[in-house]
Amino acid sequence: MANNDKKPAFVKRDAIVSGKEYARLLGELKDRFRRSQIKAAVRVNSAMLEYYWEMGRDISRLYANAKYGSAFFDCLSLDLKAEFPGQTGFSATNIKYTKRWYEFYNQDNENRQRVVDDFKTDHSPNRQRLVDDSEMPTDFGLVPWGHHIDIFTRSKSVPEALFYIEQTIRNNWSRPELSAEIDDNLYSKQGRVVTSFDEKLPAPYSGLAKAILKSPYDFSFIDKKIVSERQLEDELASNITRFLLELGSGFAYVGRQMELKMPGGQVFVPDMIFYHTRLKAYIVCELKVVPYIPDFAGKLNFYVSAVDELMRQDDDNPTIGLLICKSKDDTVVEWSLRGMNQPLGVAEYKLISEKVAKLLPSESELWRIIDTYSSEFDKND
Repeated sequence: MANNDKKPAFVKRDAIVSGKEYARLLGELKDRFRRSQIKAAVRVNSAMLEYYWEMGRDISRLYANAKYGSAFFDCLSLDLKAEFPGQTGFSATNIKYTKRWYEFYNQDNENRQRVVDDFKTDHSPNRQRLVDDSEMPTDFGLVPWGHHIDIFTRSKSVPEALFYIEQTIRNNWSRPELSAEIDDNLYSKQGRVVTSFDEKLPAPYSGLAKAILKSPYDFSFIDKKIVSERQLEDELASNITRFLLELGSGFAYVGRQMELKMPGGQVFVPDMIFYHTRLKAYIVCELKVVPYIPDFAGKLNFYVSAVDELMRQDDDNPTIGLLICKSKDDTVVEWSLRGMNQPLGVAEYKLISEKVAKLLPSESELWRIIDTYSSEFDKND
């Protein structure tokens, strides 16, 4: 007699295993498997990068001492491909990249010390000091090879490259996202924001908070002449997707012109409020179409206190204030922030990209052109 257990049959979901307990178990198993996949990918990536690092180191030393010609890389590529058929990463171009990669971070004692210091002073659990100058920094293994190529070939200095490595790890950037941030020159922009985060926020949250801000913000997607704060706010709200992209990853739009009514009848209206999903904190954004003056800090400080009191939950980090203005004097900003009790940052914005601005005539040139055409018009009239 045939065994009925071996007959083809549809597997039906039983109602018994469809409740919360089953959903919780299924969710935990999915998350655990995803984490194991990520760990495996990181181990494989790290092992491959260590191989590339050592390859670049050995080639750099041998190439410098033996003075090989340009055919060296082609020959080495052919020999490695013959020994390991089907393996990727042995093209002559990629082998040259390994040499350039190693030499970029080891071209002089100052650069080597910079890498040592950077990985020594960071207190995140992944950081390790270099055992010696020839070893690859541990955290380099957390960044894919393609990202590394973009970083060291496009960075002007070791500090800049280390900045993009750190940001890639922290934000889990894809390669297109990394490329976009390098195109936008994020490294130089972040250094232009003046904040009180170091004094008002605990480490390492203060460093994370500074890392999400930049200056200037590029508002060149606005194609209108801006003459008032309300007009600037309206344009940013109308182009909220573009604005969020310019602010950076992690920003979520909460709302604008949210009235704050006080018991005495006074009403205050902060310009825009965001929530940063990675910082787990509210960000109050004030907009000014004029140069920065100290009075601005007091009002922003008030709004941050209000959001902390009325909107912040127990598991949220301290609220941050961000003021974006037409221009700023860093000394004026620094002095005005000293008297504030909330973490505030001040940045600038630009409406036209620098490249486009250079192509446009100045105001005096425009008037000269107008006068010329007016004179010609008067002659022909």
